[in-house]
Amino acid sequence: MKFAHVLGSLVLASCFYLFVFEDSASAMMDTGSRGSEVEHMQRVLEKLEYFHTTPTGYYGSVTKEAVRDFQADFGLRADGVAGTNTLNMLSNLEMIAHVVHGESRGEIYEGKVAVASVILNRVQSSEFPGSTYGVIYQQNAFTALNDGQYWLTPDASSYRAAKDAYFGWDPSEGATYYYNPSGVSDEWIYSRDVIKTIGQHVYAR
Repeated sequence: MKFAHVLGSLVLASCFYLFVFEDSASAMMDTGSRGSEVEHMQRVLEKLEYFHTTPTGYYGSVTKEAVRDFQADFGLRADGVAGTNTLNMLSNLEMIAHVVHGESRGEIYEGKVAVASVILNRVQSSEFPGSTYGVIYQQNAFTALNDGQYWLTPDASSYRAAKDAYFGWDPSEGATYYYNPSGVSDEWIYSRDVIKTIGQHVYAR
């Protein structure tokens, strides 16, 4: 599974994303925690289909069980405590969901998973930065970062696409590039070997 290969390269997302802590000791939430960070985590878990009630901002037994289920699926220590590794994984999924929503929200679901897969394929490639954050924030890597669509709120299907890509579904068949031929501004992209087309996106390596 792809998440096993990228877990070691996870980084705490900065600025907009999920959780920003001054030190790793504070990067933890558990039963009794409350506040906006807990509520945000609950909303992300809800879109990932782990949290099945209204987010409250309180870390109770329902949240603990949702975190435990998430951890078990992603190969993390399933203790129900939202520590550094768990928060990093959630942050990575959230970043990918933002790219998916910004770049492919009009595409069929397979196309959304393919866009998420390209991000993960880049993380694993020596030709790109070795972390989700590094890949997504690499200069001019994704149009959505440049035109602001990255900052739109992702829908649940964008989170599911990120999750499915982490679990190994790669409709792009190993692609590290994709583009919409009608919006190409740099013809260099045409030098890449085309793998397939899904919807309006051409996938290449």
